[in-house]
Amino acid sequence: MKIAIAQLNYTVGDIDGNAAKITDAAARARAGGASLLLTTELAICGYSPEDLLLRDDFCDACDAAVAGLARKVTDITLVVGHPHKQDGKRYNAASVLRDGKILATYLKRELPNYKEFDEKRYFHSGAVPCVFEHEGLRLGVNICEDVWEEPAAIAAKQAGAQVLLVLNASPYHMNKQQTRYEVVRERAAETGIPVIFANQVGGQDELVFDGASFAMDAAGKLTHLSASFTEAIDFIDISGGVPQPGKIAPAQTLEAEVYQALVLGVRDYVNKNGFPGILLGLSGGIDSALTLAVAADALGADRVKAVMMPSQYTAGMSREDACAEADALKVRYVEIAIKPLFDVFQQTLADEFKGLKEDTTEENLQSRIRGVLLMAMSNKTGAIVLTTGNKSEMGTGYATLYGDMAGGFAVLKDINKLMVYRLSNYRNTLSPVIPQRVIDRPPSAELRPDQKDQDSLPPYEILDAIMEAYVENDQSPRDIIAKGYARADVERVVKLIHISEYKRRQSPVGIRITARGFGKDWRYPITNKFRPPYV
Repeated sequence: MKIAIAQLNYTVGDIDGNAAKITDAAARARAGGASLLLTTELAICGYSPEDLLLRDDFCDACDAAVAGLARKVTDITLVVGHPHKQDGKRYNAASVLRDGKILATYLKRELPNYKEFDEKRYFHSGAVPCVFEHEGLRLGVNICEDVWEEPAAIAAKQAGAQVLLVLNASPYHMNKQQTRYEVVRERAAETGIPVIFANQVGGQDELVFDGASFAMDAAGKLTHLSASFTEAIDFIDISGGVPQPGKIAPAQTLEAEVYQALVLGVRDYVNKNGFPGILLGLSGGIDSALTLAVAADALGADRVKAVMMPSQYTAGMSREDACAEADALKVRYVEIAIKPLFDVFQQTLADEFKGLKEDTTEENLQSRIRGVLLMAMSNKTGAIVLTTGNKSEMGTGYATLYGDMAGGFAVLKDINKLMVYRLSNYRNTLSPVIPQRVIDRPPSAELRPDQKDQDSLPPYEILDAIMEAYVENDQSPRDIIAKGYARADVERVVKLIHISEYKRRQSPVGIRITARGFGKDWRYPITNKFRPPYV
């Protein structure tokens, strides 16, 4: 038996388009010798449709699409993921289509309700295993979270399954694949049957799905691994109920994985939402340089425009480096000086600010002038503005509302400063696009003379470690101090994280690449007086 995995990039809500992709994949799978095609979780509507699932017209359209696939795809058995209405309830389902009919429908048993997942808001749980016969082999069906817990896989085994087919919409974060392997090995050991794990690929708002579909035999040995971050129709040979050794995609470095996640996330957000191109402010600093590289790699140089907006505080080397970056990537580049506009603002506000010292107000004015210019160009051309701030800045509020936070998509929102450096060095191994002195020089917002980030923040080695412990790992300040970090640094960083919640809530959506980003899986109240104890 040859089973095909459809590791495809679906668009949420494009029911007809997704059905057409599945139909095409079925034809390709059959041409490759497969007699069964396994799709991914909610493939018919894309994952996750969120509150679209609360609409009857949406669910009716999904049901109609599944019925249409059953009529159209008759030369191969198809296992397709979709939402399903039954007895007035909604389910996350997978149906087995064969010979123009819906042979069986499985209803997902385990509904995740943590981090970015909110399935109990939409679905009821199923309780009945689904096992069907195909070419003399009994195949069981699970859906994503089912395989992360024991009962659903055990139920499939008890119902006679000899191989477990798992449809997944498992989002990427760093080191996620190893966790998937560990979980599937546990299920294989408990059930004594092989597992075929099909995962979707593509960007959906803040989430990126990496694919990396795989097969594992009953002993927990990897027999197949699809390439990450790319669409594929891959084939798995089953002999005597055992997956045979097949294609294993080469391992990648962490930096290569994260960079591909950013590129895919940007490409899909821009293209699926119909933007003609990208605009971004290019400062000569490392964050905007990395964002520009991701943008150009995602869409191509002809759809990217970089805007350098120097002030009286912008160093000559910053202008030189920005120009060099744009030239290396062959993107469109323009300079618009903001000092004349800044002078007008100061003159306009002179009476209001009379007798008051200059402070961050004047710094923020510069940033907001740049935001206004970029958004005006966006309105005129339809191009989306990418913001360039990183997670270290978003975490501590080292960003200006309606200034450098103005834009439609935050590429580095979940990338801390140290990872920015790692990704920049990685990108330069592909081709030199970020000047070395941009990487080497101390980071600065260049909003006042001789400004350095470390004038306002702890060193990034300390800041990022404290943020990771507190935000991503939910460690208490006491635990972080016990690891050897100075209490003053911990107090400062934790305080900045809490008082900056109102800013983050107004920031653009951005790509999640850690186990916990500032998005759906970070839900702290803005008005909040709790402060954790330090001793």
